[in-house]
Amino acid sequence: MARPGPEVADIFRDHGPAWRRANAGHMSLGQLKVMSAIETCRTAALGGHVARCADCTYTTIAYNSCRNRHCPKCQSAAARDWLAQREAELLPVPYFPVVFTLPAAIADLAYPNKAVIYDLLFKAAAETTLTLAADPKHLGARIGLTAVLHTWGSAMTHHPHVHMIVPGGGLSPDGTRWIACRPNFFLPVRILSKLFRRLILEKLATAYAAGQLRFFGDHADLTGPKAFAAFLARLRKIRWFVYAKRPFAGPEAVLAYLARYTHRVAISNSRLIRADDSGVTFTWKDYRVEGRARCKTMTLAVDEFIRRFLLHVLPRGFHRIRHYGLFAHGSRAANLTRARALLGAREPCATVTADPTGATAPPCLTQPCPCCGGRMIIIERFARGSSPIHRPSSPSAVIRVDTS
Repeated sequence: MARPGPEVADIFRDHGPAWRRANAGHMSLGQLKVMSAIETCRTAALGGHVARCADCTYTTIAYNSCRNRHCPKCQSAAARDWLAQREAELLPVPYFPVVFTLPAAIADLAYPNKAVIYDLLFKAAAETTLTLAADPKHLGARIGLTAVLHTWGSAMTHHPHVHMIVPGGGLSPDGTRWIACRPNFFLPVRILSKLFRRLILEKLATAYAAGQLRFFGDHADLTGPKAFAAFLARLRKIRWFVYAKRPFAGPEAVLAYLARYTHRVAISNSRLIRADDSGVTFTWKDYRVEGRARCKTMTLAVDEFIRRFLLHVLPRGFHRIRHYGLFAHGSRAANLTRARALLGAREPCATVTADPTGATAPPCLTQPCPCCGGRMIIIERFARGSSPIHRPSSPSAVIRVDTS
């Protein structure tokens, strides 16, 4: 069996203690918790369970995951459940991907003001899209959208942007008609860009006036009102970019896009090539280059790799997936029902998984037995820091999970 590649957890376990000592007093509590969670993920420190095949008695030990949203190994279950809900909510219309990106100057300001500016980015992007779609000059409809925040570029630099999927149409203002977009066209991107720029700058000015922004380092001179006003004035003169791509080729493509973007972290374990004392080598994409030459490798010093990874730890309780308009939580079910009725589409069937006999089946794993493909039944659970009573079959198969 080939030797498995490096993981972010390996880098944190090997170099995390020294990195924390060197950066004591310069890390947030959230960053410390993320490092600790990833280091202990799928180890005996979190407990686990023993599963045995119902057919061939193959036995394996699996340790619990940390379930931290920044961990490269802990997004599979959450992603499956989330995508199943979205699949049931899809309408039989084209869906458009739209991306809103903050300029570099605001991205730099966002790092010490994550909660404020990331929230501001979400609201401005959603307001821009909903406002233009409601304008009779463009679509004249009430639309829905799902937005996902990413804070990284391919090289793990700080690059806040929102990925959005929007159905190609919406309900008329009185709710009696479905108004469809023109084929292969959602909204004019130049107008989207200009309105997005105006809303972001207005919201930044409001946040500044309310004392919600903090300024450190190179931005310390923005504390004064005149300096901050000049900062905003410069940003009004540059061009901002909003990308609206061609619609997806069917519901499967929508789900594939959501699967790629909703439950990702700054870097997946599959992109790591080598990690040792000399540095961490990983693959990345240079979007300034076209074709296969876009895919490149980069090597960072271990300290710089850890620093870049921790740049993307989100504030506690911050929601990085949000729904707006017709998809807002309070009225989503009613709006989707109305839209399906106007589109002549069927309501999704509810799936029933309960045993009609009332019998309680033993807990099973979703993954089949690696030896014979049979059902793996959980026969023992053990607590944090404990050892299981049962022993694994020999030789033990190495099963690696990486869904980031």
